[in-house]
Amino acid sequence: MTKLRQRMLEDMQIRNLSKATQKRYLYRVAAFSKYFRRSPEQLGPEEIRRYQVYLLNDKKLSSSTLNVTVCALRFLYKVTLKRNWDLDRIPHARREKKLPVVLSPEEVVQFLQAVKSMKYRTILVTAYSAGLRVSEVTRLKVRDIDSRRMIIRVEQGKGGKDRYVMLSRKLLDLLREYWKAHRPTYWLFPGRVPHRPASAATVREVCHKAYLVSGLSKHVTPHTLRHSFATHLLEAGENLRTIQLLLGHRSVASTARYTHVAVSNIHHTTSPLDSLPGPITR
Repeated sequence: MTKLRQRMLEDMQIRNLSKATQKRYLYRVAAFSKYFRRSPEQLGPEEIRRYQVYLLNDKKLSSSTLNVTVCALRFLYKVTLKRNWDLDRIPHARREKKLPVVLSPEEVVQFLQAVKSMKYRTILVTAYSAGLRVSEVTRLKVRDIDSRRMIIRVEQGKGGKDRYVMLSRKLLDLLREYWKAHRPTYWLFPGRVPHRPASAATVREVCHKAYLVSGLSKHVTPHTLRHSFATHLLEAGENLRTIQLLLGHRSVASTARYTHVAVSNIHHTTSPLDSLPGPITR
């Protein structure tokens, strides 16, 4: 490990960036350095601009993926290398505003029935039931399930925050069946390696295979279940603030996008066409 890489890693650790973020940032900076075959210390705003054009035009990266590189380079040059630059010289890409894919309740059932493994079906049911990220559900511990208070404790979710979410009665029954079959002791969903939680990558792979088997036209990922959880709560009349807390969003603006995919209000809204005073054909 180079001194610069070590220093950047330590800077991220001091600021308590998540392990996943540290890994992504180091990877992006290494790719930037490899492209020019020079140390980042020898590169500047012009090289960064050329690299962004390369990622956009040649690699065809999405704006969200491109912005991870921008964040990594901003951290490197501002925090680790302490370059006195105007950060506008490393601009963010404007993100596309896309609506999340949401399953109907019937499609959720259809998808979950396609998951053959009891363990991974329980993982995905838990993700939908409580609106958890895949990294959160795989790192649940047996002690996090509080059947007396009917809550689940989510430790150190995104942003390093703890929170509580509801424990569904149906989920509790399923978890009890799962526990009798697998007898987990520490991690609720242990992985193939002893004393380690299930891999998020494996959950995504199982999810993808179930999607192919299910026959659904909508592409399903573990995050699709989280989107569906939030949208179904909103359609059932739950308020945005409560949904924000359950999802662990820092800002209610992140939660508000689900108002664009909730269809219950749309169904109850009358089109002005239906109110015209007469027929539109002779």
